Amino acid sequence: MEKIPMTPAGFSSLEDELRTLKSIERPAVIRAIAEAREHGDLSENAEYHAARERQSFIEGRVSELEDVISRAHVIDITTMSGDQVRFGATVTLADEDSDDEVVYTIVGAHEADIKSGRMSVHSPLARALIGKHLGDTVEVTAPGGSKSYEIVDVRFG
Repeated sequence: MEKIPMTPAGFSSLEDELRTLKSIERPAVIRAIAEAREHGDLSENAEYHAARERQSFIEGRVSELEDVISRAHVIDITTMSGDQVRFGATVTLADEDSDDEVVYTIVGAHEADIKSGRMSVHSPLARALIGKHLGDTVEVTAPGGSKSYEIVDVRFG
């Protein structure tokens, strides 16, 4: 069983979602199904079919979250330091072609959101960065071609 790395904040977020699904969403959809059944013929009852579809989604998501949470390996990044890029590092990169700077935090796949600057540890850029140090250059093959970045800052916490 493969462990899934994640930050304490990511783990907490998944636990909150699971708690909401079990305590609020699941009971609400059960009530919606019961109400729709009272309307009679289920074969032509759109409310019933929509509620059953929602129930299927909720149960699938609950199963997925329970699996992820059971395999979670929570890594406390507040205890880390240094100039080597590892899981949990916030890395500032300079594009060697344009000198544009971008900042990413390397997090678990289930908490990644590139628009918020959180990059999956499994992404090609993160895999290229892991193990490198401040000042190193990494080259990543992207859909638009090869990109080269210099690591200009590495922070934790």
